[in-house]
Amino acid sequence: MSIYTRGGDQGKTSLLSGDRVAKFSLRVDVYGTFDELNSWIGFARAINRDTEIESALGQLQPKLHLLCSDVAAPYLPDEERVKSPRIADGEDVLLEEEIDFMDADLPELQHFILPGGNQTSAALHLARTVCRRAERRLFELQDSEGGVNPAALRFVNRLSDYLFTLARWANLRAGQSDVLWTGSEQK
Repeated sequence: MSIYTRGGDQGKTSLLSGDRVAKFSLRVDVYGTFDELNSWIGFARAINRDTEIESALGQLQPKLHLLCSDVAAPYLPDEERVKSPRIADGEDVLLEEEIDFMDADLPELQHFILPGGNQTSAALHLARTVCRRAERRLFELQDSEGGVNPAALRFVNRLSDYLFTLARWANLRAGQSDVLWTGSEQK
């Protein structure tokens, strides 16, 4: 398999459906942003030293790769045209269960949290912000073009909350306090 194909030299790329679209199309932008998110997760894994955080991130990365494939093939409810790997129903529930598990260890939120803490937490906060951008773009894609897997929409809606909670949990496990914002100054 060659790294370069020359197929995009004219500014077009192929979706998994085989359709050719502009490289700047919204669908390409969305799955590219999820790829960016996956790269931040890879960075967080590279600097992380906690085995529990590693386990969580190791399970998340393949799902993000699957999400890119899901978005790269327009979703049709009957899937007659494209057989593509998809985010499955219930993935959002699995994230909720993980959030609840981590949240049981965390102090109750009484202030906003500023991104930071240890290196892993800071990287996860960066990932969370990329996730929020990707989520906004994914819902824009659904509203403008359609063809987005409803299970993927639910999964992504939970994913930024998961990353926020995981960032807090990374701090807790490292003995690092969250950076609290109380209005005008941090504590």
